[in-house]
Formats: sequence, structure tokens, C-alpha cells
Amino acid sequence: MNVIKNGFVKIKQSEMFYNYKRNLPAVFGSVVLLLIVLAALFGPFITSQNPYNLKEVSLSDSYMLPFWLEGGSLEFPLGTDEQGRDILSSIIYGSRVSLFIGVVGMLLSCTLGTVLGLIAGFYGGKIDSVIMRIADVQLSFPTTLIAIFIMTMFGRGIDKILIALTLVGWVHYARTVRGSVLSVKKLEYVEASRSIGLPDWIIMFKHILPNVITSVIVLSTIQIGDFILTEATLSFLGVGVPITEPSLGLLVKNGFDVLFSGLWWSSFFPGLYIMLIVFGVNLLGDFLRDELNPRLK
Repeated sequence: MNVIKNGFVKIKQSEMFYNYKRNLPAVFGSVVLLLIVLAALFGPFITSQNPYNLKEVSLSDSYMLPFWLEGGSLEFPLGTDEQGRDILSSIIYGSRVSLFIGVVGMLLSCTLGTVLGLIAGFYGGKIDSVIMRIADVQLSFPTTLIAIFIMTMFGRGIDKILIALTLVGWVHYARTVRGSVLSVKKLEYVEASRSIGLPDWIIMFKHILPNVITSVIVLSTIQIGDFILTEATLSFLGVGVPITEPSLGLLVKNGFDVLFSGLWWSSFFPGLYIMLIVFGVNLLGDFLRDELNPRLK
């Protein structure tokens, strides 16, 4: 407990936390993300229904208006969709899947890309050339196009989306880490570690990685928002999350089919929620970029 307490004290006394308190966009983004995460975690306790439980959904409630419009009801504050599902409840349940895919996809691609970047930068030569040429070829194609191709090969599903995001997201980490390693590995303490016979993996992960991790943290924060948008795009195109699973992208797609019939709310509010998530992530990511990049200070 004392260790945790001392850790919090150090954070409060740090320059970064001082700057964070004075950075209104970063604080606002953090609050938005915190509320969204809490809503996702406690969704079953704060929603009026489980929109994916057929016993709690009635077709007689389909396409009800938001509560502030004539004919709306407080029972369904943001209206309902074609199956009578509460839009607000669907958004909260859908955000759980979207956030899970964004965070886990980021962790997987970050791990793969960081390891490959360390290997490429540390060893150089043919290993570096092979990894970087693969990255160059992949970067020549649009990310969404590669993800769609991978999804058509493996099929739909959350696990398949995570595979696709990992395979399209590792490149940026690998290039960023490789560039940092090329400069760090020439420093004296790295040469000293080699001279005393330390294994390469210890030098890479214990002595080099801590010096390049700040760039990885900034990139990881931004990529969560990118992956949530990519998942929404794949689901909107019909190659992402199955229709039996909640997803913000699927909600936008279902609402888009009737958007020009005047039933705007079933697509507008899920799209707005995606925007809020990505907006909050980007505000926090911009702050971390400014704080962790010494060249911007």
C-alpha cells in the first residue's frame, strides 16, 4: 500500500501532471473517455434493456422517436431501431465491443511491431531489409483495403478483426521503433553491455526499449481511435462484426439503410458516439505527444 501511495504522490508532484491539469483539452478528453469506459463497464446496470436479448425487445416499439420529439418516450430517450431496440442501450453495449477491439488490437499490433522494430534496428543487414521492405509494401496499400482483404480470407468475427488489425497496425510501430533503435544502439551504455557479454535480448528489452518506449506510448494512444474507426468501417461494409454481436459500426449501418426515410436517429447517435470516443482519444494522445516528445518542448 505504501508503494502505491508513494507512486500517487510522485505522480501528483510531477511536471507532467502539473501540465496535464493546466491542459483543458486533455482533461476534457480524459473525462469523456472515463465516462464512456464506465458506461461500457456498467452497461447492464444502467440501460433499460439488453438490446440483444430477444425476450426484452418488442417489434411494436420499432422506430420510436427520441423523447424530445412528439411521440417519443423517456423509456427510450434516443428512440429505437427497426427491431424495437433502445438506441441508447444499443450504443452502450456496442461501445463495449468497439472499445475491446480498439484496445486489444492496439496491444497486439504494438507488441508485434515493437518486437520487429527492435530486431530490425538492432541487427540491421538482411533482417532489417526484409522487415522494412515488407513494411514498405504494406504501406503502399490503404489500411482499410488490406483489412477488408484479410477479413474476406478469414471470415467475420471479433477474433478475425483483431487478426486483421494486428497485421495492418504493426508497421507504424516497427518503423518508429527501428528509427529510435538505430540512434540508441550506438550509445556508450549499449556498447558496454555488449562488451560484458549480455545476451542480445536483454540488451534490446532492458536497455534499449525503455529509451524508445515514449514514442510507442504516443502512437498506441492515437491508434486506439484509429482501430475503433477501422472496426466501424469494416462492420459498416458488412465484413466486420457479425450481425448477432453489438457494434457501433453495425448500428450506423442499420440506421443508414433508413436514413433517407427520415429515421435519422438510429444512425446519427451511434455515429456521434464513435466521434466522441475518437475525439477523446485524440485529445489525450496530443497531450502525451507534446509531453513525451522532447523536441516539442
